[in-house]
Amino acid sequence: MNIDILLGLQWGDEGKGKIVDVLSPVYDVVARFQGGPNAGHSLEFNNVKHVLHLIPSGIFHPEKLNIIGNGVVIDPAVFKKEIEGLGPSVDELIKRLVISTRANLILPSHRMLDAAYEAHKGNSKIGSTLKGIGPAYTDKVSRNGLRIGDIMRNNFRELYADHLNTHLAILRNYDFKFDLEEYEKGWFEGIEMLKKFRMVNTEYLVNELAGKGKRILAEGAQGTMLDVDFGSYPFVTSSNTISAGACTGLGISPKLTGEIFGIFKAYCTRVGSGPFPTELNDETGTLLRNIGREFGSTTGRPRRCGWIDLPALKYSIMINGVTKLFMTKADVMSGFKTVRLCTSYKTEGIECLEIPFSNDTPIEPVYTDMPGWDDDISGIRDFNKLPQALKNYIEFIEQQTKVPITLVSVGPDRNETIFRK
Repeated sequence: MNIDILLGLQWGDEGKGKIVDVLSPVYDVVARFQGGPNAGHSLEFNNVKHVLHLIPSGIFHPEKLNIIGNGVVIDPAVFKKEIEGLGPSVDELIKRLVISTRANLILPSHRMLDAAYEAHKGNSKIGSTLKGIGPAYTDKVSRNGLRIGDIMRNNFRELYADHLNTHLAILRNYDFKFDLEEYEKGWFEGIEMLKKFRMVNTEYLVNELAGKGKRILAEGAQGTMLDVDFGSYPFVTSSNTISAGACTGLGISPKLTGEIFGIFKAYCTRVGSGPFPTELNDETGTLLRNIGREFGSTTGRPRRCGWIDLPALKYSIMINGVTKLFMTKADVMSGFKTVRLCTSYKTEGIECLEIPFSNDTPIEPVYTDMPGWDDDISGIRDFNKLPQALKNYIEFIEQQTKVPITLVSVGPDRNETIFRK
């Protein structure tokens, strides 16, 4: 069992990129298993912030192999821009990165469809990042997608043209204007960049490496509460963001999986539409947003902020089989006289712990209040030196979830991390 899984337990933006970067030294391989350029994994070191959208967060460690699995959808234009902005040369990155032939491509027309669909929804918008994710996964599931392996076919341009014409026929049903030609140029430049990298059936590679005893970290994107099956549907992403998604997104057996690391913020945030029981539409919510720099890494949109939601967190732990919890952004909570934790819901006057099926069900959060802490904790590296109020907060969450919190992040830099024994 040498494939560990790391994923988010809330609505994304939990700090997965930083934690993968921190953990990479103890792994041989980092593999992304789902999502696409709608993800924005931020990591910071040497006072420089990096945001990754498609490339696994172990890429800055020269000796580590990074794999983009079959469950990911890839926009070649985004890929090219990301490769060129990383720092290391393309020749160096070619040694560190392998791409699945079975990963589906996001076409320029997928982006147009995404925007047209979202505009057509009017006041019922999902909150899409407009990166073409949904339409690309739709084509994949309906068996109409183009995949990375198709790039090397002699008739790739013809295949592309067929798919484009199908999408243009759909777009004619919408009153929507777009400039396809400009984006198409960058897309085909991205195709040429992709051709420089090793494209293989990565399910064989991952299983071969696991068989040799190599330690592999499977990196998820978005968060459990955005899972297409178990999230707040339809306000969700288009892939399975849960631990089971690592098996289908990399081609591995569940018996190969080991630890399942669940990352959560010390509070909650959400981008886009959908239910958010503990959302704070007041000065406290604004303060959390400003202190935590809660603006989308991919879209720049301000994130909705609120207190931690323990029923949702316990749901995510159950669905994923989480073995260890990692808490991020504990430093953002410094300065609040009182911190609140939602421990249950009231629906129609009845207290419950389950997340309702319907998004229309009114939810009133039931809170437990605890004393806050004022200390600047960003320089602390020993768990025992954290303020007692924060340690009490952590221990309360552990008691509620029955899972140990073994890592606490106290800042964005890779060094601002506390490992708890």
